[in-house]
Amino acid sequence: MSIFSNRADSAAEEAEAYIDAVLGLLGDQDPLVVLGSTAEFCARRTAELTVSQLRTPEAPGKWSVAALLQHWADSELVWGYRLRRVLAEERPVLTGFDQDVWAERLRYAEADRDAALTLFTAIRDANLGLLRSTGPGDLDREGMHVERGAESLRHMMRLYAGHDLAHRRQLERIIATIGAGSVG
Repeated sequence: MSIFSNRADSAAEEAEAYIDAVLGLLGDQDPLVVLGSTAEFCARRTAELTVSQLRTPEAPGKWSVAALLQHWADSELVWGYRLRRVLAEERPVLTGFDQDVWAERLRYAEADRDAALTLFTAIRDANLGLLRSTGPGDLDREGMHVERGAESLRHMMRLYAGHDLAHRRQLERIIATIGAGSVG
């Protein structure tokens, strides 16, 4: 099991290792640059994939490109909600979500590439616009994540940028595994 999987059944126990792993991927990179370039990266890397390639999982029980794109869109939706709560409320409680249950029940495997990318891009652009408009001290505002404890908006930006980098690697790996490595 990859440390980047952040499974819901052990998320609290694995939270520190997950945080270290995604922040390690980010390193000294500017999180706003990573966050601002991910949607275009996804669009470019998946533009020439066939529907069959988009829906072929990396391995049995693993996600396909289509499922990964839908996860990105839904994760951005969740982050947008958390971001707005932290900006508007005093130390709100931020709940986690079980990405595997969402993937199953929301039929990520059947996701449409263009719809997932459109949703992801629109929400990401709105979230980045909101972040860029924050006032002095806003990035230090905190929410209380039920699995990870206090998280500032500054920290969340770094986590989501690291999350992007982890999934970019996953996307590249899936494309290579399904034999579409020369695409994009």
